[in-house]
Amino acid sequence: MQPLYPRQSVPELNIETLAGHWSLSSQQPENFTLLVFYRGYHCPICRSYLTELNRLSADFAERGITLLALSSDNQARAELSKGEWSLDKLNIGYGLSQEQAEAWGLYRSAGKGKTSIGVEEPAEFSEPALYLIRPDGTLYWGSVSTMPFARPNFKEMLGAVDFVLKNDYPARGELR
Repeated sequence: MQPLYPRQSVPELNIETLAGHWSLSSQQPENFTLLVFYRGYHCPICRSYLTELNRLSADFAERGITLLALSSDNQARAELSKGEWSLDKLNIGYGLSQEQAEAWGLYRSAGKGKTSIGVEEPAEFSEPALYLIRPDGTLYWGSVSTMPFARPNFKEMLGAVDFVLKNDYPARGELR
């Protein structure tokens, strides 16, 4: 696993979603594509996090940002997430492979049984990450975690995007 660097091309991503096949290279956002990698249906923190993203989805769209939330869950678990969590405005990707997770620099965990909400963790799953990608396929912003806690705040992110767009603020963290 290696980190992704701002101003560099990100790996191609082809994934099945509940709305059909999705590929990063076919996206044509006005400003960015936001990829939100979540742990899966078993994660109560993911539920509240994606519920907030769903609530703010129109605000992201107003800023020219397309959204995809995705995990290594299978289709059935992705459907449960979408339905039980009322994610009516989000496209939900599923079936993220170990190879794809590694290409995107995600940390992976082994399942440890039932979570606090009584849902069995899958045998393996990826930990959360968030990537904001420019239309040219280069990374603008990334946040990768080893834990389900303390994720970027979507409301704050909207304010940051406003600043970025107004000031043509460059991607940072590009030095190796």
